Parts: sequence; structure tokens; C-alpha cells
Amino acid sequence: MGKKRSHTGRPNPADEIKKEERETVSEEEIKTAAEAPAAVSAEEFEALKQEFEAQKDQFLRMAAEYDNFRKRTEKEKLATYDNAIGVAVEAFLPVVDNFALALDAGQNMPDEFRKGLELIQKKIENSLEKLHVKAFGERGDKFDPDYHNAIARVDDPEIEEDHITAVFQKGFMLNEKVIRHAMVQISNGNS
Repeated sequence: MGKKRSHTGRPNPADEIKKEERETVSEEEIKTAAEAPAAVSAEEFEALKQEFEAQKDQFLRMAAEYDNFRKRTEKEKLATYDNAIGVAVEAFLPVVDNFALALDAGQNMPDEFRKGLELIQKKIENSLEKLHVKAFGERGDKFDPDYHNAIARVDDPEIEEDHITAVFQKGFMLNEKVIRHAMVQISNGNS
């Protein structure tokens, strides 16, 4: 209730020291309390064990979700990069086609001029190769609807059935993804 006061009306200093001694816990008492096993019933132990397992399971699931998220975003980032390259290359392909047509049509041009154009074409091919873009669709290749668009069928005894007899427009692929299908003519075989 009230504090003991000396005859002067002020608190007694001796009483204050005794109070502090009572509130202070010795290091030995702390050590003993920490080392002493807590008395827990079997039911409480099972409940704590189940709670621990649930927390552990939740942590493992969260770690797995994060790992999946990290892998998925990395894959999406690479796909975005490949898609951007694919769109840029697709816009550039008509220039590549027209350059090849000009080179094929210029059989009567001077040799120096033709060699210069061939060097330019080689640089274009090297640039596409650095971007992992490959051309496909050659005469004699087997027709594959996943890679080729057949625009005509002809009788050609020199080429097997369902093989390419002529290429009107080369196809291009970025890594394993088709950017543009090849436009081809295919053989009916020996008719």
C-alpha cells in the first residue's frame, strides 16, 4: 500500500535496498531456469510437434513457390527477349529476300560489283546467325507442314513424293521457333 516512511516522512533507504535485492534475479537462478526442462504434458508435446510440422511444411511450400516463381520469371524474360528479336528479324526479312533476288537476277553485272554484293549478303547471314536465326527450306528437303507452306504440287520424276522441288521464299527460325514458314512447291513423285 503505502511506503514505509521514517519519522521524517521520507522513504527509508534501507527498505529501498531490500526491495531491489528482492527484484534482482541472480545469474545462477537464470541459468538453472534455462537448463531445467519445462514440464510439458504428452498432449501439449504432440500439439507443439504438429504445429512445428505445419510451420515446416508451410515454409517448404513457400520456398518451393519462390523457386518456381524465380524460374518462371527468368524463362519469361528470355522469351520476351527472343520474341523481340523475332519481331525485329521478321520486319527485316523482306529486305533479305529482295537482296537475294537482286543478287540472283544480276548475272550480267560486273564481277567486282557482284563480289561486293555477295560480301554484303554474307555479312547479313553472319548477323542473323549471331542472333541464332537460321534459314531453312532447300530443294530436295522433305516437306514438313510445321516448317513449310506448300503453295503448289508438281510432277517431278527427279524428286521423291512430298519433297520440295522449288523454294519461293526461304523460311527462318529463331532457336527452335519458326519466325516465317518457307513457301515451297512439292513433288507428287513419279507420275
